Amino acid sequence: MYKKQPFLPQEHTSLLSERIAPRVREIAPSGIRAFFDLTAGNNEIISLGVGEPDFTTPEHIRAACIRALERGETMYTPNAGLPELRAEIARYLQESFGLEYHSQDEVIVTVGSSEALDLALRAFTAPGDEVIIPSPGYIAYSPIAYLNGGTLVEVEAAAEQGFKLTAEALEKAITPRSKLLMVNFPNNPTGAVMTYEDWEPIAEIVKAHNLIVLSDEIYAELTYDSRHVSIASLPGMKERTIVISGFSKAFAMTGWRVGYACGNRELLAAMLKIHQYTAMCAPVLGQIAAVESLRHGLRDKDYMKECFRQRRSLFVEGLRSIGLHCHEPQGAFYAFPSIRHTGRKSEDFALQLLREAGVAVVPGHVFGKGGEGHLRCSYAASPAKLAEALERLESFMKVKM
Repeated sequence: MYKKQPFLPQEHTSLLSERIAPRVREIAPSGIRAFFDLTAGNNEIISLGVGEPDFTTPEHIRAACIRALERGETMYTPNAGLPELRAEIARYLQESFGLEYHSQDEVIVTVGSSEALDLALRAFTAPGDEVIIPSPGYIAYSPIAYLNGGTLVEVEAAAEQGFKLTAEALEKAITPRSKLLMVNFPNNPTGAVMTYEDWEPIAEIVKAHNLIVLSDEIYAELTYDSRHVSIASLPGMKERTIVISGFSKAFAMTGWRVGYACGNRELLAAMLKIHQYTAMCAPVLGQIAAVESLRHGLRDKDYMKECFRQRRSLFVEGLRSIGLHCHEPQGAFYAFPSIRHTGRKSEDFALQLLREAGVAVVPGHVFGKGGEGHLRCSYAASPAKLAEALERLESFMKVKM
C-alpha cells in the first residue's frame, strides 16, 4: 500500500532576480521536470512522467564507446559532426523514410535534438516573427521560441480530430507575420501521427505562405500501425523543411545527447554558424555510439518498438476499463487520457494522484491550451509497473470521483 506523502512546493527568490533577462524570468520551469523532481528518491512512487525509454543502451553500442575511449578518441570532431556519422544518418533516412540528403552539407550533428530545435529558432526567428505551434505540443517548443524572440501562435489540434493538425486550423492562424511552423509527429504528448493525405493540404498552405517548417521527428521510428511520413517527403517541401531527430527515444540513448538536423544547405549553414560558437560539436563518444547504433542496432530498435507496442495495448485498454476515455496513440510512447468528465483541472488531478496514490503523470495543461483536461502518461515502463499504476489509479478514482 502506498503511503500518502505531503506536497510542499517551495519558491526561491533572490535580490539578484531583477538582473535576470526578462524573457527568462517570464517563462515557467518545465512542468514535466517539476513532477519528476517530486518523485526523486521515493521508490514507492510509480513515475509515468518522464519521456525516456526504460531500456539500457544496447551492450554492443556501449562496447563500441568503450573501445573508442581506450583508443583515446577524446578530441573535438568537425563542427557538423563526424563524417561517418553524417553519412550513416543520410543512408538511414533514405532507407527508412525515403528522405534524401547530402551528408556533406545537408546534415548537422547536434547535442541532442533539443539543440537542433534551439539552433533553428535562433537562426530563423527575428523579433515579431510568428511561430505557429499545434497544441497540445511538446512543452519545450513555446519557451524556446519565446526566448529567441518569436511570437507564439497556438493552433488547436483537437481531440475530435485525432489530435492532428488540420489545414483549416492552420489557415486561420496565418498572418503576414507568420514565418515558422513547428510540428511534431508522432506527437508528444498525444501519440498522434500524420499520414501523407493529412500532410498534403498542410504542405500547400506552407508553400503558399512561404513558411519554414521545423519538423521534430524524434519519435519517427516509434510509429506502430503505419509507416512514418515526414512532411519533408512531399513535393516542394524538402527545401523549406528542417527535419530534426536523434537517437534518444528509438535507440535508448537519452543520456548520450546526440541529435541531428537535416535540410536545405543554406538554412543549415545558418544553424551551423551558431553551433560553432556555442556547443562547437556534439560529444565525440556519443557520436561514435550513434554510428554503431545505425550500423548494427536496428534489431535492437525494432525489439524495443515491439515492447512499446505491447505496453501500449496493455495500458490504453486498462485506462478505458477504469472509465477514462483515451485516444489510441499511433506513435511515441504516451497515452493522453481525458479527465474532462471529472470536472477537475489537470494540475489538481495530477497533484492529488501523486500525493495520495503515488502515481506521477504530467498534467495536460503544460502542453498548451489544447492539453487541459488530459493527463500525459508514459508507457515506457515495465508491464508490472504499468499494471500497478492502473490499479492505483482505479482505486484513486473510486474514492475521489
